Amino acid sequence: MKNIDKVIKVAIADDHALFRAGVKTSLSSRRDVELIAEADNGMQLLNLLKHIEPDVILLDIQMPIMDGIQTLPEIRKARPDAKVIILSMHNDHSMISKLMEIGANSYLTKNSDSETIYQAIRTCYEQEFFFNELTNKALLTGLRTKRTDLASPQEVNLSDKETRVLKLMCEEKTTKEIADIVEISPRTVEAIRDKLKTKTGAKSMAGLVMYAVKNGIIDQPQ
Repeated sequence: MKNIDKVIKVAIADDHALFRAGVKTSLSSRRDVELIAEADNGMQLLNLLKHIEPDVILLDIQMPIMDGIQTLPEIRKARPDAKVIILSMHNDHSMISKLMEIGANSYLTKNSDSETIYQAIRTCYEQEFFFNELTNKALLTGLRTKRTDLASPQEVNLSDKETRVLKLMCEEKTTKEIADIVEISPRTVEAIRDKLKTKTGAKSMAGLVMYAVKNGIIDQPQ
């Protein structure tokens, strides 16, 4: 469980100074979030990551020198525990799906309001992923257009408790909320989550959501 009283350290990489300034201003009113670093491009961000340890990174896709797509895998190597929220002017499903698969924790368009950006930061920090209509549709589009390496239902024998926990996770319940509903400890919820990843072959929460939709554990949005 994350410490809810801890100030979340945020870094941003975006070549538009005005956009960075807007994000900085909006976050300055939040007591639980602190913007600790700004970068103009991916290379500058990676140099900063040698000296800082942000909890969450806001990463623009289109930047000079080194863009977000090139930078994301390098962030995963340098700071594997950092949560990465992609920022973009575009909402291309194939691009979103690709970025989620290679390590993004959420994807927001740049016209998102300050409350949405804050909620994405807070949720990614606490729960690993922030799903929204864009990410959900992109992941489901990916399911329809290609084969996944996730196990098929006949290869996985989930217990009733595992299935219930997975469904609650997909409903964006927190670890504590799931623990209270299922009447188990938060530590047990985390153990079940890890076991679900092992059983299904999912590498992340995004993969578990894809598995749950593919196998009818949760309904597929239209």
